[in-house]
Amino acid sequence: MLFLQHVATKLEKKHAGGGRAGIVLNGSPLFTGAAESGPSNIRRWLLENDLVDAIVALPTNMFYNTGIATYVWLLDTDKPAERVGTVQLIDATTFFTKMRKNLGQKSREVSDADRKRIVQLYAEHAEGEHSKIFPTNAFGYWTITVERPLRDEAGEVVLDRKGSPKPDAKLRDTENVPFGYGGNTLGADGRDATIAAYFEAEVAPHVPDAWVDPAKTKVGYEIPFTRHFYTYVPPRPLEEIDAELNTLVGEIMELLREVKR
Repeated sequence: MLFLQHVATKLEKKHAGGGRAGIVLNGSPLFTGAAESGPSNIRRWLLENDLVDAIVALPTNMFYNTGIATYVWLLDTDKPAERVGTVQLIDATTFFTKMRKNLGQKSREVSDADRKRIVQLYAEHAEGEHSKIFPTNAFGYWTITVERPLRDEAGEVVLDRKGSPKPDAKLRDTENVPFGYGGNTLGADGRDATIAAYFEAEVAPHVPDAWVDPAKTKVGYEIPFTRHFYTYVPPRPLEEIDAELNTLVGEIMELLREVKR
C-alpha cells in the first residue's frame, strides 16, 4: 500500500499535464485493514482524490513463483471527462491462454487477443459482464459502534451519574454501513441520516435496547472486487446428489467384496 501511494505521489499533477501509472499488486490492497487503519486511509486518499482510474483482475497462475490472484491498478491524475469521479473494475480472470509448458507455477499467459479484449473493455467504459463502473464514494463505509446497556443481577439497567445507561463492553458490537445504504448518493455528507436509517432497519428490530455511540464512528474504504462479479450457482438437486452417493457406495461395497475374496 505504501508503494502504491509512493507511485501516486510521483505522478505529474493535472495542471502540469497529468500522469498515469500501472502497478501489479496482490489482492490485499483492495480490502486489508479496518476503518481508519493505514491501508484503509491510503485507499481513502486515493479514491477521494480521484486517482484510481481502473482495476483489472488478472488470471491466477500468471507468475513464476506464485499462483495467487493479482490485480493491475491504473492511476491517473488527469482523467478524461467521462471517467472523472468513477472507478472501473474489469474482471479479466478468464482471459488467458494455457501455456504448453509450465514455468514453475506460471501456467497461463495473456495472449494478444486477450490483451485486446481487456483494452476494449477499458476503452468502452461501460457496464457489462466483465466490467463495472462505480462512483468513487461507492467504496466508502462507516464503522459504527453499537452499545447495549449494562444490567445488574436483577436485570435492571445500570445508569451513570448523568442518568444515562452505562454500556456493557461485553455486548459491544460494530457494523459497517455503506455510504450508499438506502439510496444515499451524498457519500460522507449523508452520514447521520444514513446511519440512522441503517440502525432502524438492521439493528433496532433485533436489539431494541441498543444505541449507536457517534463518537466512535470511523470512516473506511474497501474495494470488494470479487463480490461485484459474483454469480450465484444454485446447488444440485438433492435427488441427484443422493443418486450419486448411492452409486459411489455401491462401488465401494463391490471393492470391499473383492478384497474379502
